[in-house]
Parts: sequence; structure tokens; C-alpha cells
Amino acid sequence: MTDRPRLSIGLPVYNGEEYLAESFDALLGQTYEDFELVVSDNASTDGTEAICRKYAAQDSRIRYLRLPRNIGATPNHNHVFAESRGELFKWASHDDLYGRDLLTRCIEALDERPDVILAHTDQAVIDGDGQVTVPYEYTLATGSPSAPERFRSLLFEPGGDDFYGVMRADMLRRVKPMDSYHHADRTFVAEITLHGRFHQVPELLYFRRDHPTRAERANPSKRARCVNLDPRRAGALHPTPRLLAEYIWGFASAIRRAPLSPADRRACYRHLASWMTSRVRPGAGERVEDRAPVDPAQLTVSVDALVAGREGRHA
Repeated sequence: MTDRPRLSIGLPVYNGEEYLAESFDALLGQTYEDFELVVSDNASTDGTEAICRKYAAQDSRIRYLRLPRNIGATPNHNHVFAESRGELFKWASHDDLYGRDLLTRCIEALDERPDVILAHTDQAVIDGDGQVTVPYEYTLATGSPSAPERFRSLLFEPGGDDFYGVMRADMLRRVKPMDSYHHADRTFVAEITLHGRFHQVPELLYFRRDHPTRAERANPSKRARCVNLDPRRAGALHPTPRLLAEYIWGFASAIRRAPLSPADRRACYRHLASWMTSRVRPGAGERVEDRAPVDPAQLTVSVDALVAGREGRHA
């Protein structure tokens, strides 16, 4: 491995002691090894620091950074990217799991397709014990050569965890850093897709964990979620109507900033106007986690067989 790793993985964390070690095991057990793992601890008050220091002492690829105060989830996500050194970049969550070949498959896809700026794999929702509850099909048209079509799909279609894909870092530096208004992650990914197409690897290797303490569950209101993203949103100057207006303006601003032809820019604005009028088509706004769980007997995938550190766990 060279002094400058090809890939940087950014893992922001706050009070993640319950699942953090499992995520470390899954990431450090990847078949692709030329990466650094930049961990930014957002002034955790639980056992997170001890877990991070233990793993950092065991694996030199980990760079552990501890912030003196809680700056919020969004600034911490931006911080790990700013600290990264790799040609490629991926955000990782402290509570999700990753199949051993996830990085290998995504980087192979990027190497084979120079015009692709983000690669990810198929996904499923898992519960607190790491068992699949909802596998879901990726239906977004982010692989289209048409920027307006990619943008339209991200507006109207449900599903997708593209935010956690492997991205080209030079592209990521050209987009506006993620903000902290309602659904700012959606406008952030929408801006990314205006810069180039994505590739979805048809192999189930990413497992998003849904549990009661996950940020979206622990902060059910729009305002509470935004305060979790950035504590500065707690003030009187950030009422919910403003947070929603910023959300819509985020899409419009992304279109304005993107390297689009005049015709494509107009087409994106038309799609945005249509979305604002209709909001979402029936079912498009659903949370994947809220779909009916699948019958475990019908599953053909074993998380324990795919993810490093879980060998024999349910044998």
C-alpha cells in the first residue's frame, strides 16, 4: 500500500458504541485493502472513543480524530471528507454492514467505466441483529447518459443509498458540501448526479441497519432531525417552513451550479416544477424501512456469510 491510499473511507460517529465494532470488522475485512479509514468522533460520551482507539492501535489504516465538541452530523460528514487523501472516497455509517467484496466491486466498476462518477451495490435493510428484513430493488435511472433523466429519477423514485457509494473525489470537491436542512442528503446526491452517471453493481453487498436509536428514528420530527444534523438549526431563525424552503431551493441551486447545457438545465427545472406541483407520486415517498418485512424462510442471502467478522454467528 502506498503512502497515499487510493481510497479514503470517511466514518463520522457520535455515541455509536452499540454497532461500531461490527462496522469496523466489516470494513477492515474488505478484500480491497488500499484504503484509509478516517474516523471522526463527534465528542461521543459513551464507549465510542475506547472502541476507536482499540481498533486504531490494531490497524494502521485507521486515522482517529476526536472533536472537542459535538458539531452535528452534517459538519462531521463534511469533516471526514476534508481530511481524506484518496483519489476515491466513500462515506460509511457506524451502524451499517458491508459485504467483503463491496469495495472491490465498486472500484472495478469505476475503473472499467471512466465516465461513471459513483458506484454502489445492491442493498437491503437489516435489523439490530444484522438479519435482513427488507431487500429492495434499485429502480433509479442514475445510470442514464441524460443528466435531466438522472435528476428526474432522483426526484420521483423511492429507494437507493447512493450517498454511501464509492465516488471520485475530484468530482466531490466540485459540488457544494452537504447542508443541514430537511432532506439535504437528497439534494446533495441530486447535485452529484448532474455531474455524471452512476453505476449499480447487481450484487447484494450493502446492508443498512434500521434500529430504534438510528438518527431518523430517534429524531422523528423534521426540526429534530435538522438539529441533529447541525445544532445551529435549533435557533428561532430556523423554523420548519424555512427548512422546507431550503430543501426546494437546494434542488434549484444544484441545477444552477451544475455543468449543464442550456437545454438540459431547462429540462431539469421543468422536472423540479413538476415534482413541486405533484410532490411525489403515490408510494414514492415511502420509507423502505417501513415496508412489510420479508419471510426469513424466503431469503437466499446470508449476511453472516458475506460480512467479515460475522462468520458462524448464527450457525
